[in-house]
Amino acid sequence: MPEAATSRPGQSGRLRRVLTRRDLILYGLVILTPTAPYPVFGIIQQESRGHATLTYLVAMVAMLFTAMSYGKMAAAFPSAGSTYTYAQRSLNEYVGFLAGWGMILDYFLIPLLSVIYASLTAQRLLPSVPYVVWVILFTTGMTAVNIRGIKVTARASSILMAVMTVIAILFIGVAARWVAAHAGLGGLFQLQGIYRPETFALRPLMLGAAIATLSYIGFDAISTLAEDTVDPEHTIGSATVICCILQTVICVVTVYLATLVWPDYRTLPNAETAILDVGGRIGGAWLLGLISLVLLVAGVASALTGQAGASRLLLGMGRDGVLSKKLFAYVHPKYATPTRSIYLMGAFAMLGGIFMHFQMAVELLNFGAFVGFILVNLSVIRHYFLRLGRRSGMDVVRHLIAPLLGAIVCAYVWMSLSNNAKLVGFLWLAIGLFYLGILTRGFKIHPKPFTFEQEA
Repeated sequence: MPEAATSRPGQSGRLRRVLTRRDLILYGLVILTPTAPYPVFGIIQQESRGHATLTYLVAMVAMLFTAMSYGKMAAAFPSAGSTYTYAQRSLNEYVGFLAGWGMILDYFLIPLLSVIYASLTAQRLLPSVPYVVWVILFTTGMTAVNIRGIKVTARASSILMAVMTVIAILFIGVAARWVAAHAGLGGLFQLQGIYRPETFALRPLMLGAAIATLSYIGFDAISTLAEDTVDPEHTIGSATVICCILQTVICVVTVYLATLVWPDYRTLPNAETAILDVGGRIGGAWLLGLISLVLLVAGVASALTGQAGASRLLLGMGRDGVLSKKLFAYVHPKYATPTRSIYLMGAFAMLGGIFMHFQMAVELLNFGAFVGFILVNLSVIRHYFLRLGRRSGMDVVRHLIAPLLGAIVCAYVWMSLSNNAKLVGFLWLAIGLFYLGILTRGFKIHPKPFTFEQEA
Protein backbone atom coordinates (compact mmCIF):
# COMPACT_ATOMS: atom_id res chain seq x y z
CA MET A 1 0.00 0.00 0.00
CA PRO A 2 1.50 3.36 -0.88
CA GLU A 3 2.52 5.50 2.03
CA ALA A 4 1.12 8.95 2.36
CA ALA A 5 3.56 11.77 2.66
CA THR A 6 3.31 13.65 5.89
CA SER A 7 4.83 16.87 7.02
CA ARG A 8 7.48 16.69 9.68
CA PRO A 9 6.98 18.34 13.06
CA GLY A 10 7.64 22.03 12.78
CA GLN A 11 7.08 22.13 9.04
CA SER A 12 4.06 23.43 7.23
CA GLY A 13 2.42 21.25 4.64
CA ARG A 14 -0.48 18.99 3.93
CA LEU A 15 -0.97 15.29 3.52
CA ARG A 16 -1.09 14.10 -0.09
CA ARG A 17 -4.26 12.40 -1.27
CA VAL A 18 -2.76 9.23 -2.75
CA LEU A 19 -4.69 6.33 -1.21
CA THR A 20 -7.36 4.54 -3.24
CA ARG A 21 -10.29 2.40 -2.15
CA ARG A 22 -8.19 -0.73 -2.70
CA ASP A 23 -5.43 0.67 -0.46
CA LEU A 24 -7.92 1.41 2.30
CA ILE A 25 -9.49 -2.07 2.13
CA LEU A 26 -6.05 -3.69 2.36
CA TYR A 27 -5.14 -1.41 5.26
CA GLY A 28 -8.33 -2.34 7.12
CA LEU A 29 -7.89 -6.08 6.56
CA VAL A 30 -4.27 -5.90 7.75
CA ILE A 31 -5.47 -4.34 11.00
CA LEU A 32 -8.38 -6.79 11.44
CA THR A 33 -6.37 -9.86 10.27
CA PRO A 34 -7.96 -13.02 8.78
CA THR A 35 -7.11 -14.96 11.96
CA ALA A 36 -9.17 -12.59 14.14
CA PRO A 37 -11.80 -15.24 15.15
CA TYR A 38 -9.15 -17.70 16.36
CA PRO A 39 -8.63 -16.29 19.89
CA VAL A 40 -12.33 -15.91 20.68
CA PHE A 41 -13.92 -18.89 18.90
CA GLY A 42 -14.17 -21.14 21.97
CA ILE A 43 -15.39 -18.36 24.25
CA ILE A 44 -18.09 -17.32 21.77
CA GLN A 45 -19.16 -20.93 21.28
CA GLN A 46 -19.62 -21.47 25.00
CA GLU A 47 -21.24 -18.11 25.75
CA SER A 48 -23.67 -18.37 22.79
CA ARG A 49 -24.35 -22.06 23.45
CA GLY A 50 -23.02 -23.24 20.13
CA HIS A 51 -24.05 -20.29 17.93
CA ALA A 52 -20.68 -18.74 17.06
CA THR A 53 -21.59 -18.44 13.38
CA LEU A 54 -24.85 -16.68 14.13
CA THR A 55 -23.15 -14.27 16.54
CA TYR A 56 -20.90 -13.02 13.75
CA LEU A 57 -23.91 -12.37 11.53
CA VAL A 58 -25.52 -10.36 14.34
CA ALA A 59 -22.27 -8.47 14.96
CA MET A 60 -22.05 -7.70 11.24
CA VAL A 61 -25.37 -5.83 11.34
CA ALA A 62 -24.11 -3.50 14.07
CA MET A 63 -20.75 -3.06 12.34
CA LEU A 64 -22.21 -2.30 8.88
CA PHE A 65 -24.42 0.50 10.18
CA THR A 66 -21.47 1.85 12.16
CA ALA A 67 -19.10 1.51 9.20
CA MET A 68 -21.42 3.69 7.11
CA SER A 69 -21.48 6.26 9.91
CA TYR A 70 -17.68 6.32 10.10
CA GLY A 71 -17.59 6.96 6.36
CA LYS A 72 -20.01 9.88 6.66
CA MET A 73 -18.14 11.47 9.56
CA ALA A 74 -14.74 10.99 7.92
CA ALA A 75 -16.02 13.01 4.97
CA ALA A 76 -17.26 15.77 7.28
CA PHE A 77 -14.23 15.89 9.60
CA PRO A 78 -11.12 14.29 8.04
CA SER A 79 -8.95 13.98 11.13
CA ALA A 80 -6.70 11.41 12.79
CA GLY A 81 -8.75 11.92 15.95
CA SER A 82 -11.54 9.83 14.40
CA THR A 83 -14.15 8.92 17.06
CA TYR A 84 -13.02 11.61 19.48
CA THR A 85 -13.11 14.33 16.82
CA TYR A 86 -16.53 13.30 15.49
CA ALA A 87 -18.16 13.33 18.93
CA GLN A 88 -16.37 16.50 19.98
CA ARG A 89 -17.38 18.51 16.92
CA SER A 90 -20.85 17.07 16.35
CA LEU A 91 -22.24 16.43 19.81
CA ASN A 92 -20.44 18.24 22.58
CA GLU A 93 -16.90 18.94 23.79
CA TYR A 94 -17.57 17.10 27.03
CA VAL A 95 -19.04 14.10 25.21
CA GLY A 96 -16.02 14.18 22.91
CA PHE A 97 -13.74 14.03 25.94
CA LEU A 98 -15.56 10.95 27.23
CA ALA A 99 -15.31 9.38 23.77
CA GLY A 100 -11.57 9.95 23.97
CA TRP A 101 -11.55 8.52 27.48
CA GLY A 102 -13.18 5.37 26.13
CA MET A 103 -10.48 5.21 23.43
CA ILE A 104 -7.83 5.31 26.15
CA LEU A 105 -9.35 2.15 27.63
CA ASP A 106 -8.94 0.43 24.26
CA TYR A 107 -5.37 1.68 23.85
CA PHE A 108 -4.47 0.25 27.25
CA LEU A 109 -6.18 -3.09 26.69
CA ILE A 110 -4.92 -3.95 23.19
CA PRO A 111 -1.33 -4.73 24.28
CA LEU A 112 -2.61 -6.40 27.46
CA LEU A 113 -4.96 -8.62 25.47
CA SER A 114 -2.16 -9.59 23.11
CA VAL A 115 0.16 -10.47 26.00
CA ILE A 116 -2.48 -12.65 27.64
CA TYR A 117 -3.27 -14.60 24.50
CA ALA A 118 0.37 -14.98 23.42
CA SER A 119 1.13 -16.33 26.91
CA LEU A 120 -1.81 -18.75 26.79
CA THR A 121 -0.70 -20.02 23.38
CA ALA A 122 2.92 -20.40 24.46
CA GLN A 123 1.85 -22.33 27.55
CA ARG A 124 -0.09 -24.75 25.34
CA LEU A 125 3.12 -25.39 23.39
CA LEU A 126 5.36 -25.66 26.47
CA PRO A 127 3.09 -26.52 29.42
CA SER A 128 6.09 -27.08 31.70
CA VAL A 129 6.73 -23.32 31.68
CA PRO A 130 4.26 -21.51 34.00
CA TYR A 131 1.87 -18.99 32.47
CA VAL A 132 3.21 -16.19 34.68
CA VAL A 133 6.71 -16.71 33.27
CA TRP A 134 5.41 -16.25 29.72
CA VAL A 135 3.61 -13.04 30.74
CA ILE A 136 6.81 -11.64 32.23
CA LEU A 137 8.88 -12.67 29.19
CA PHE A 138 6.49 -11.14 26.66
CA THR A 139 5.97 -7.86 28.55
CA THR A 140 9.66 -7.31 29.28
CA GLY A 141 10.56 -8.22 25.69
CA MET A 142 8.07 -5.84 24.06
CA THR A 143 9.00 -3.08 26.53
CA ALA A 144 12.71 -3.46 25.77
CA VAL A 145 12.08 -3.27 22.01
CA ASN A 146 9.80 -0.24 22.29
CA ILE A 147 12.25 1.58 24.56
CA ARG A 148 14.87 1.47 21.81
CA GLY A 149 12.33 2.45 19.15
CA ILE A 150 10.42 0.43 16.57
CA LYS A 151 8.75 1.23 13.26
CA VAL A 152 6.27 -1.23 11.81
CA THR A 153 6.36 -0.39 8.12
CA ALA A 154 3.68 -1.01 5.51
CA ARG A 155 5.91 -3.72 4.01
CA ALA A 156 6.18 -5.59 7.31
CA SER A 157 2.42 -5.37 7.79
CA SER A 158 1.86 -6.73 4.29
CA ILE A 159 4.23 -9.65 4.91
CA LEU A 160 2.47 -10.49 8.19
CA MET A 161 -0.89 -10.19 6.43
CA ALA A 162 0.27 -12.56 3.69
CA VAL A 163 1.43 -15.18 6.21
CA MET A 164 -1.83 -15.01 8.18
CA THR A 165 -3.90 -15.15 4.99
CA VAL A 166 -2.12 -18.28 3.80
CA ILE A 167 -2.64 -20.01 7.15
CA ALA A 168 -6.29 -18.87 7.33
CA ILE A 169 -6.99 -20.28 3.85
CA LEU A 170 -5.10 -23.46 4.75
CA PHE A 171 -7.18 -23.89 7.91
CA ILE A 172 -10.43 -23.45 5.96
CA GLY A 173 -9.33 -25.91 3.30
CA VAL A 174 -8.19 -28.58 5.75
CA ALA A 175 -11.33 -28.15 7.89
CA ALA A 176 -13.61 -28.47 4.83
CA ARG A 177 -11.75 -31.58 3.70
CA TRP A 178 -12.04 -33.12 7.18
CA VAL A 179 -15.79 -32.48 7.37
CA ALA A 180 -16.35 -33.85 3.84
CA ALA A 181 -14.29 -36.96 4.67
CA HIS A 182 -16.33 -37.67 7.81
CA ALA A 183 -19.82 -36.55 6.72
CA GLY A 184 -19.69 -36.43 2.93
CA LEU A 185 -20.00 -33.32 0.77
CA GLY A 186 -23.51 -32.81 2.16
CA GLY A 187 -21.96 -32.52 5.60
CA LEU A 188 -20.54 -29.14 4.63
CA PHE A 189 -24.08 -27.76 4.63
CA GLN A 190 -25.58 -28.37 8.06
CA LEU A 191 -28.02 -26.16 9.93
CA GLN A 192 -26.46 -27.06 13.27
CA GLY A 193 -23.37 -25.13 12.19
CA ILE A 194 -25.49 -21.98 12.43
CA TYR A 195 -28.56 -22.65 14.58
CA ARG A 196 -29.38 -25.14 17.35
CA PRO A 197 -32.98 -24.79 18.56
CA GLU A 198 -32.36 -26.90 21.67
CA THR A 199 -29.78 -24.45 23.08
CA PHE A 200 -30.81 -21.16 21.49
CA ALA A 201 -31.50 -18.15 23.74
CA LEU A 202 -31.37 -14.47 22.86
CA ARG A 203 -29.26 -13.16 25.74
CA PRO A 204 -26.43 -15.71 25.30
CA LEU A 205 -26.49 -15.00 21.56
CA MET A 206 -26.11 -11.26 22.13
CA LEU A 207 -23.30 -11.79 24.65
CA GLY A 208 -21.57 -13.91 22.02
CA ALA A 209 -22.12 -11.15 19.45
CA ALA A 210 -20.65 -8.60 21.85
CA ILE A 211 -17.50 -10.71 22.17
CA ALA A 212 -17.43 -11.43 18.40
CA THR A 213 -17.10 -7.73 17.67
CA LEU A 214 -13.48 -8.04 18.84
CA SER A 215 -12.80 -9.38 15.34
CA TYR A 216 -13.91 -6.00 13.94
CA ILE A 217 -12.05 -3.74 16.35
CA GLY A 218 -9.76 -1.53 14.31
CA PHE A 219 -11.87 -1.14 11.14
CA ASP A 220 -12.55 2.45 12.22
CA ALA A 221 -8.84 3.18 11.69
CA ILE A 222 -9.68 3.52 7.98
CA SER A 223 -11.41 6.80 8.81
CA THR A 224 -8.15 8.23 10.20
CA LEU A 225 -6.73 8.19 6.65
CA ALA A 226 -9.32 10.61 5.27
CA GLU A 227 -6.73 13.33 4.65
CA ASP A 228 -4.58 10.87 2.67
CA THR A 229 -7.40 9.51 0.50
CA VAL A 230 -8.59 10.37 -2.99
CA ASP A 231 -12.27 11.44 -2.85
CA PRO A 232 -12.72 10.55 0.86
CA GLU A 233 -16.43 11.45 0.89
CA HIS A 234 -17.17 8.41 -1.26
CA THR A 235 -14.09 6.23 -0.77
CA ILE A 236 -13.88 6.04 3.04
CA GLY A 237 -17.45 4.86 3.51
CA SER A 238 -17.45 2.23 0.78
CA ALA A 239 -14.00 0.93 1.78
CA THR A 240 -15.08 0.59 5.42
CA VAL A 241 -18.28 -1.27 4.49
CA ILE A 242 -16.45 -3.59 2.07
CA CYS A 243 -13.81 -4.28 4.71
CA CYS A 244 -16.52 -5.23 7.23
CA ILE A 245 -18.24 -7.54 4.72
CA LEU A 246 -14.99 -9.28 3.79
CA GLN A 247 -14.08 -9.70 7.44
CA THR A 248 -17.52 -11.18 8.13
CA VAL A 249 -17.09 -13.70 5.30
CA ILE A 250 -13.72 -14.78 6.68
CA CYS A 251 -15.01 -15.06 10.25
CA VAL A 252 -18.29 -16.82 9.37
CA VAL A 253 -16.62 -19.44 7.16
CA THR A 254 -13.93 -20.08 9.79
CA VAL A 255 -16.21 -20.48 12.79
CA TYR A 256 -18.84 -22.40 10.78
CA LEU A 257 -16.32 -25.05 9.76
CA ALA A 258 -14.78 -25.10 13.24
CA THR A 259 -18.27 -25.70 14.66
CA LEU A 260 -18.84 -28.63 12.30
CA VAL A 261 -15.46 -30.10 13.24
CA TRP A 262 -16.20 -29.77 16.99
CA PRO A 263 -20.01 -29.65 17.27
CA ASP A 264 -20.32 -30.08 21.06
CA TYR A 265 -19.08 -26.82 22.56
CA ARG A 266 -19.40 -28.30 26.06
CA THR A 267 -16.51 -30.70 25.44
CA LEU A 268 -13.94 -28.07 24.41
CA PRO A 269 -10.89 -28.65 26.65
CA ASN A 270 -10.06 -24.95 26.93
CA ALA A 271 -12.33 -22.22 25.57
CA GLU A 272 -9.54 -19.65 25.31
CA THR A 273 -7.38 -21.84 23.02
CA ALA A 274 -10.15 -23.95 21.45
CA ILE A 275 -9.02 -23.19 17.90
CA LEU A 276 -5.81 -25.10 18.64
CA ASP A 277 -7.84 -28.18 19.58
CA VAL A 278 -9.82 -27.86 16.35
CA GLY A 279 -6.58 -27.52 14.38
CA GLY A 280 -5.14 -30.59 16.08
CA ARG A 281 -8.25 -32.62 15.26
CA ILE A 282 -8.29 -31.78 11.54
CA GLY A 283 -4.57 -31.61 10.81
CA GLY A 284 -2.67 -33.14 13.68
CA ALA A 285 0.44 -31.74 15.30
CA TRP A 286 1.72 -29.89 12.21
CA LEU A 287 -1.40 -27.72 11.82
CA LEU A 288 -1.67 -27.16 15.55
CA GLY A 289 1.93 -25.96 15.55
CA LEU A 290 1.38 -23.75 12.51
CA ILE A 291 -1.68 -22.08 14.03
CA SER A 292 0.17 -21.64 17.33
CA LEU A 293 3.06 -20.00 15.49
CA VAL A 294 0.90 -17.51 13.62
CA LEU A 295 -1.02 -16.67 16.80
CA LEU A 296 2.24 -16.05 18.63
CA VAL A 297 3.59 -13.87 15.81
CA ALA A 298 0.34 -11.91 15.53
CA GLY A 299 0.09 -11.57 19.31
CA VAL A 300 3.64 -10.30 19.72
CA ALA A 301 3.29 -7.89 16.79
CA SER A 302 0.00 -6.58 18.16
CA ALA A 303 1.47 -6.21 21.63
CA LEU A 304 4.46 -4.28 20.29
CA THR A 305 2.42 -1.88 18.17
CA GLY A 306 -0.29 -1.59 20.82
CA GLN A 307 2.21 -0.59 23.49
CA ALA A 308 3.86 1.86 21.10
CA GLY A 309 0.52 3.46 20.25
CA ALA A 310 -0.66 3.65 23.87
CA SER A 311 2.61 5.19 25.06
CA ARG A 312 2.40 7.86 22.35
CA LEU A 313 -1.19 8.61 23.28
CA LEU A 314 0.01 9.24 26.84
CA LEU A 315 2.84 11.38 25.43
CA GLY A 316 0.36 13.51 23.50
CA MET A 317 -1.90 13.90 26.53
CA GLY A 318 1.10 14.86 28.65
CA ARG A 319 2.13 17.53 26.14
CA ASP A 320 -1.43 18.86 26.07
CA GLY A 321 -1.42 19.12 29.86
CA VAL A 322 -4.27 16.64 30.23
CA LEU A 323 -1.87 14.40 32.17
CA SER A 324 1.33 15.16 34.08
CA LYS A 325 3.87 16.77 31.73
CA LYS A 326 6.79 15.73 33.92
CA LEU A 327 5.84 12.07 33.79
CA PHE A 328 4.18 11.57 30.42
CA ALA A 329 5.67 14.29 28.18
CA TYR A 330 9.21 13.01 28.78
CA VAL A 331 11.13 11.74 25.72
CA HIS A 332 14.40 9.88 26.23
CA PRO A 333 17.30 11.98 24.80
CA LYS A 334 19.13 8.93 23.39
CA TYR A 335 16.33 6.68 22.13
CA ALA A 336 13.83 9.44 21.27
CA THR A 337 10.98 7.37 22.75
CA PRO A 338 8.51 8.17 25.57
CA THR A 339 10.25 5.77 27.96
CA ARG A 340 8.24 6.60 31.07
CA SER A 341 4.95 5.97 29.28
CA ILE A 342 6.37 2.75 27.82
CA TYR A 343 7.45 1.54 31.26
CA LEU A 344 3.98 2.33 32.61
CA MET A 345 2.32 0.39 29.79
CA GLY A 346 4.70 -2.52 30.36
CA ALA A 347 3.86 -2.63 34.06
CA PHE A 348 0.14 -2.44 33.31
CA ALA A 349 0.37 -5.27 30.77
CA MET A 350 2.38 -7.43 33.16
CA LEU A 351 0.04 -6.99 36.13
CA GLY A 352 -3.06 -7.27 33.96
CA GLY A 353 -1.71 -10.37 32.26
CA ILE A 354 -1.16 -12.05 35.60
CA PHE A 355 -4.43 -11.12 37.28
CA MET A 356 -6.98 -10.58 34.47
CA HIS A 357 -8.75 -13.31 32.52
CA PHE A 358 -8.69 -13.20 28.73
CA GLN A 359 -12.49 -12.97 28.39
CA MET A 360 -12.69 -10.04 30.80
CA ALA A 361 -10.02 -8.19 28.81
CA VAL A 362 -11.94 -8.90 25.57
CA GLU A 363 -15.21 -7.61 27.00
CA LEU A 364 -13.62 -4.47 28.46
CA LEU A 365 -11.97 -3.73 25.12
CA ASN A 366 -15.34 -4.10 23.42
CA PHE A 367 -16.98 -1.93 26.08
CA GLY A 368 -14.73 0.98 25.17
CA ALA A 369 -15.18 0.34 21.45
CA PHE A 370 -18.98 0.32 21.68
CA VAL A 371 -18.95 3.67 23.47
CA GLY A 372 -17.26 5.06 20.38
CA PHE A 373 -19.52 3.20 17.93
CA ILE A 374 -22.69 4.52 19.55
CA LEU A 375 -21.40 8.09 19.64
CA VAL A 376 -20.30 8.01 15.98
CA ASN A 377 -23.78 6.88 14.90
CA LEU A 378 -25.35 9.67 16.95
CA SER A 379 -22.84 12.14 15.50
CA VAL A 380 -24.17 11.46 11.99
CA ILE A 381 -27.71 12.32 13.12
CA ARG A 382 -26.59 15.45 14.91
CA HIS A 383 -24.34 16.77 12.15
CA TYR A 384 -26.15 15.84 8.94
CA PHE A 385 -29.82 15.50 9.89
CA LEU A 386 -30.16 18.18 12.56
CA ARG A 387 -27.35 20.70 11.99
CA LEU A 388 -27.13 20.65 8.17
CA GLY A 389 -30.79 19.78 7.66
CA ARG A 390 -30.20 17.07 5.05
CA ARG A 391 -33.62 15.42 5.24
CA SER A 392 -34.90 15.08 1.67
CA GLY A 393 -35.43 11.76 -0.10
CA MET A 394 -32.87 9.09 0.79
CA ASP A 395 -31.13 11.52 3.15
CA VAL A 396 -33.66 10.48 5.79
CA VAL A 397 -32.40 6.91 5.50
CA ARG A 398 -28.71 7.83 5.33
CA HIS A 399 -28.70 10.49 8.02
CA LEU A 400 -31.39 9.33 10.44
CA ILE A 401 -32.73 5.81 10.06
CA ALA A 402 -29.44 3.97 9.32
CA PRO A 403 -27.34 5.63 12.07
CA LEU A 404 -30.24 5.37 14.53
CA LEU A 405 -30.53 1.65 13.86
CA GLY A 406 -26.76 1.39 14.21
CA ALA A 407 -26.83 3.14 17.58
CA ILE A 408 -29.72 0.97 18.82
CA VAL A 409 -28.14 -2.33 17.73
CA CYS A 410 -24.76 -1.29 19.15
CA ALA A 411 -26.37 -0.23 22.43
CA TYR A 412 -28.22 -3.53 22.72
CA VAL A 413 -25.09 -5.57 22.05
CA TRP A 414 -23.14 -3.27 24.40
CA MET A 415 -25.59 -3.91 27.22
CA SER A 416 -25.32 -7.66 26.57
CA LEU A 417 -21.77 -7.70 27.92
CA SER A 418 -21.31 -9.45 31.26
CA ASN A 419 -22.20 -7.59 34.44
CA ASN A 420 -18.58 -7.56 35.59
CA ALA A 421 -17.42 -6.00 32.33
CA LYS A 422 -20.15 -3.34 32.51
CA LEU A 423 -19.29 -2.63 36.15
CA VAL A 424 -15.62 -2.02 35.38
CA GLY A 425 -16.42 -0.19 32.14
CA PHE A 426 -18.88 2.24 33.70
CA LEU A 427 -16.48 2.76 36.60
CA TRP A 428 -13.86 3.79 34.04
CA LEU A 429 -16.32 6.26 32.47
CA ALA A 430 -17.22 7.60 35.92
CA ILE A 431 -13.54 8.21 36.65
CA GLY A 432 -13.30 10.01 33.32
CA LEU A 433 -16.32 12.16 34.15
CA PHE A 434 -14.85 13.03 37.55
CA TYR A 435 -11.49 13.87 35.97
CA LEU A 436 -13.26 15.99 33.33
CA GLY A 437 -14.97 17.92 36.10
CA ILE A 438 -11.60 18.69 37.66
CA LEU A 439 -10.03 19.75 34.33
CA THR A 440 -12.92 22.04 33.49
CA ARG A 441 -13.31 23.45 37.03
CA GLY A 442 -16.76 22.05 37.46
CA PHE A 443 -17.60 22.08 33.72
CA LYS A 444 -17.13 25.85 33.54
CA ILE A 445 -14.37 25.90 30.91
CA HIS A 446 -13.67 23.96 27.74
CA PRO A 447 -11.80 20.67 28.13
CA LYS A 448 -8.32 20.40 26.65
CA PRO A 449 -8.16 18.21 23.55
CA PHE A 450 -6.65 14.74 23.41
CA THR A 451 -3.80 14.16 20.97
CA PHE A 452 -4.23 10.86 19.15
CA GLU A 453 -1.62 11.26 16.44
CA GLN A 454 1.35 8.96 16.98
CA GLU A 455 4.78 10.53 17.00
CA ALA A 456 7.43 9.16 14.70
